[in-house]
Order: sequence, then C-alpha cells, then structure tokens
Amino acid sequence: MYGLCDCNNFYASCQRVFRPDLVGRPMVVLSNNDGCVIARSNEAKALGIRMGHPYFQIRDLEKRHNVAVFSSNFNLYGDMSRRVIWTLRRMVPAAEVYSIDEAFFDLHGIAEPLDDYGRRIGRTIRRNT
Repeated sequence: MYGLCDCNNFYASCQRVFRPDLVGRPMVVLSNNDGCVIARSNEAKALGIRMGHPYFQIRDLEKRHNVAVFSSNFNLYGDMSRRVIWTLRRMVPAAEVYSIDEAFFDLHGIAEPLDDYGRRIGRTIRRNT
C-alpha cells in the first residue's frame, strides 16, 4: 500500500502560514512577472478565477471581492516544501518526492489503521509547517 501527500493550494497555503488573517479570504499568487495566476485559494476558485488567468483580467474581481494578491515567493515555497518532506520522511518507511507539493510514500508495515495514520500525518505536517 502506498500513500500520496498532496498539499492543497500550496503556494496560497504557504502565504497563509504567515498571514492567518487571510484564512477565508480569496487569494491568488501570481507568476514571476506578476502576469498570470499560478495559485488560488478555494475562495478565489469559487469566484471563477482560473489557473493561468491573466492578472489584468481579474483586477475588477480583486477590488469587488477583496482578493489578496501576492507575487510569487519561491524561496518561501521551497522552504515550506522541505519542511513538509522532512516531516513526512520521519513518519513513513520511505517517501519519493514528486513535485514541490507532492510525494508518494510507502505504508508497508504500518499497524495503525491507515485512515487514522493519514490524518495523523496531515496534522503533524500542519503543526510542523
């Protein structure tokens, strides 16, 4: 049995770690040159903001719905990714990183019910990040 650790809305979630006032508020992260949306909170998705949406096309939504807009911060996202993977690797027999916010992990030999174990992994990663 294998598991998948996939962080939700990763870049947006990383921004919220240091800005808890943004929880529940629509939020987007823009590409390197601030041209396009590369990450969205669930609240921003609900407004119809698409991945790759040009920023200039959502400025009216930004004002009407108080959307928080961030330039990308790849140093932050890399650091948070390392924290996630460090925590995961201490909790599972083996892990294989797939992307900045995803890793597959081995569940062989885990005696705890896997749904409970998965929730514990998630809680621990949230606490450690």
